[in-house]
Amino acid sequence: MPDPPAYRTRWAAWRMLWSASRTLSLAALALLAADAVLPSLTLVAMGWATGRIPAAVTHGVASPAGHALLWSLTLAACCFALSMLRGPAQDVVSAAARARLTAALQERLVRAVSAPAGIAHLEDPEVLDRLASAQGEVVGQQPADAPITLLQQMGSRLGGLVACGVLSTYRWWLGLALLAAWLVVRQPLRALVRSRVGTYRRASRPLRRCWYFLGLAWRPQWAKEVRVFGLGEWVVSEASRLYTEAMRPSWRSVARLNLRVALCALLVLAAYGLGAGTLAWDAYHHEVPLRTLATMLPMLLATMPVGSVTATDFSLEGMLSALPDLDRLEADLGSAETDATGDQDLRDADGLPREAIRLEGLAFRYPGAEHDVLHDLDLELPAGRSLALVGVNGAGKTTLVALLARLREPTGGRITVDGTDLTGLDARSWQHQLAVVFQDFTRYPLTVAENVSLSLRGDPPDPGALARAAERAGAAELIAGLPRGWDTVLSPHYTGGTDLSGGQWQRLALARALYAVERGARVLVLDEPTAQLDVRAEAAFYDRFLAITEGTTSVIISHRFSTVRRADRIAVLDGGRITETGSQDELLAAGGQYAELFHSQAARFTGATARTAERRN
Repeated sequence: MPDPPAYRTRWAAWRMLWSASRTLSLAALALLAADAVLPSLTLVAMGWATGRIPAAVTHGVASPAGHALLWSLTLAACCFALSMLRGPAQDVVSAAARARLTAALQERLVRAVSAPAGIAHLEDPEVLDRLASAQGEVVGQQPADAPITLLQQMGSRLGGLVACGVLSTYRWWLGLALLAAWLVVRQPLRALVRSRVGTYRRASRPLRRCWYFLGLAWRPQWAKEVRVFGLGEWVVSEASRLYTEAMRPSWRSVARLNLRVALCALLVLAAYGLGAGTLAWDAYHHEVPLRTLATMLPMLLATMPVGSVTATDFSLEGMLSALPDLDRLEADLGSAETDATGDQDLRDADGLPREAIRLEGLAFRYPGAEHDVLHDLDLELPAGRSLALVGVNGAGKTTLVALLARLREPTGGRITVDGTDLTGLDARSWQHQLAVVFQDFTRYPLTVAENVSLSLRGDPPDPGALARAAERAGAAELIAGLPRGWDTVLSPHYTGGTDLSGGQWQRLALARALYAVERGARVLVLDEPTAQLDVRAEAAFYDRFLAITEGTTSVIISHRFSTVRRADRIAVLDGGRITETGSQDELLAAGGQYAELFHSQAARFTGATARTAERRN
């Protein structure tokens, strides 16, 4: 889709400022008027003062000529003072507008990417490119600065136009000649600006990868390996290569535009030469008063903003380029969510499931993949019972969790809840019924209480429910030992904050899910909940498993076959489908894949235990 016309984007920037604050908008307009008038007015006042100096010197300061000089100097001083105050005033207005617009744009951005209930769009390269552009990451400019920068540029342009008008009072053709010359050169200059910004936008993918490589050097989670393995030079060279690759397509077109600009600039130089030459000729022949000469000479330079291009133009074009991408994100992601639901009336999922969740002929294939991760998968999860889903790494267990949580949509088959197709339930309402501990759970740099109560999406924390969830998750003792208990910030990057070990974080993640269950969630999903716990903590967790999941529809996912025996039923996922179901005793007696893998893992553990005992002896 082509970008909207420039005037429409600029109008959108102005409307954005007006919506954020009418007071700031009016203040910005007042500053625009000052930008347009004050420079020329100051030069005129100084020209008048200069022209009256000889008469004041001849007749004395007390003479009428001296009084006229003093009034002219006073006017010039006032204009100069207002010009000096204009800068700080612009800084104040810009800072206030930036704060409001940043918040407004961030809110729009978050709402746009959060509109779909799933996460597939967050892995779409086109969406990620547009997201990077909408945030100003591609061109390195903040879109929140666009409205004020636009008004400042307009004020500067109007100031140059006023200067052309003043010059036309001396020679009617002089201001028009300069304006015409700048309009001619303006076209290739704007084309140059748009070409550079367009190059950045078209190259958003290699640029995103370039910024990623640069981030390897300073982001804590990566910086350790970069230093230990001596990857610094490689990181820099890769970033440089990607940047060059991104910019190379524009080199030839930019060179042609630079040549056009240079040729057109000759016309501008000729116009200024004509103006300066006219003033010099008239001054040589005493045909121009000193006052006029002192006004018109600097006024020539004051006309330059009417068409010249500065770094501000590049910045502004980059800022404005983000706004259409934000509009498209909102439109595309909003329409995608509407298309997913269609016109059907969605049922509220509150209190579900009451009977069972059924997976019928379920299939899923990732975009661009050649094979299904899941296919012909049939499984029943009775309400209020626990199911353990086991399988080797890469069997598709985590993908199944994503489908159950409606983070992804099946490419075949369906999921039903009490007989209702999952797509017939409101996605947000269904997700509110889930409490999930993902394998790659998030570690929020917030307080302990906030980390646990986040699962209630902003509801006021319930101290009693927090305490019960922590106790059930085995995190109560951990929390009690922290410097400020529940109020301890879990990040070393904040004053008074601290970090936790992987196992401790996993206990808090489990407490977060159990807190959601305490407050009404009906389905508990635990994806490798003990992956970062030591053997004793893992054994203690599974000893408490029945108590933790009592009365809750529960799914526990693990690749350790020996740890899930306390679940009501066990299902084996292999080759993208369920191959066995039953209790542990039934599966072991059947002698199938579960029994084979169970004994294989048990043998490795027994062998390791025996070797440890030998070393101790």
